[in-house]
Amino acid sequence: MTLPRRSLLLAAALAGGAGAARAQGGTSTLTALAQRANAGTVGVISGGPDGTYVRIAADLAAVLDDGDALRVLPILGKGSLQNIADILVLRGVDVGIVQSDVLAYARRERLLPGVDSLIQYVTKLYDEEVHVLARPDIARIEDLAGKPVNVDGRGSGTAMTASLVFGALGLEVAMRHDPQDAALEKLRRGEIAALVYVAGKPARLFNGIPPGSGLTLLSVPATPALLETYLPAEFSRGDYPALVPENTVVETIAVGAVMAVYAWAPATERHRKVARFVEAFTAKFPAFLQPPRHPKWREVNLSAQVPGWTRFTPAAAPARPLAAR
Repeated sequence: MTLPRRSLLLAAALAGGAGAARAQGGTSTLTALAQRANAGTVGVISGGPDGTYVRIAADLAAVLDDGDALRVLPILGKGSLQNIADILVLRGVDVGIVQSDVLAYARRERLLPGVDSLIQYVTKLYDEEVHVLARPDIARIEDLAGKPVNVDGRGSGTAMTASLVFGALGLEVAMRHDPQDAALEKLRRGEIAALVYVAGKPARLFNGIPPGSGLTLLSVPATPALLETYLPAEFSRGDYPALVPENTVVETIAVGAVMAVYAWAPATERHRKVARFVEAFTAKFPAFLQPPRHPKWREVNLSAQVPGWTRFTPAAAPARPLAAR
């Protein structure tokens, strides 16, 4: 028997209503899932795909992930200065790995207003030494005044550090921005006076330099101005047999890698999220010292201070409210 047209329309309407109710229920379920997942997710912006920073971020995810309670999302970054800017303004970025001198550079260049009060650190990670490799006729770093010196690509961490170091020493050099491997070849040919390279010793870039090349690592004096941002360090013959004479050391300075966060006011949900991350990181830190985690974790001292920075404190305490982003 054929149903009247009105009955067909009523049946269709009832079916549609049931479907809408199911869809509405599904939407509510997805909303609840999204809220629960986002409440425990922390974005960590790191470095390029071939660098150490991204491997540190991957270790954070491997060790700290705990379902919806805490999930770490590693994010590829574009350098320390961009990472700081992303922490300040980009949604989904809660933690960043940066060079410790990025605040001094941003302050000097007036790039990010209020950055000193808006960015804090969780912990110092490891040190990267400042290498200044020079051709044979350059005996002291002061001899580089007015000469061509390669400082890696524009916007790189090495270029930022070189600008700060030469500025603090009152030296004006003609900066070049070639890739480091190309710069090393130019240095061997005498086309540039020196190259600056910020990397943890021993740097693989220098592995192929033979004894008797005439190239030398210059001493970088740890002046009071530089010690406001950097730490004293040195190179020994054990680090670079072809570049450091026997029974001598070459003094230099080191820049630390730090884990940085936004200085959220304690009453905010974002502060509580970062605090949960920090508490889990501290509690599970011994796991970072075991294989297969990156060897650089063994250099981390959780109580180490970072000159020029303010430490993030997980515990809630009275504080001036900060503008939310």
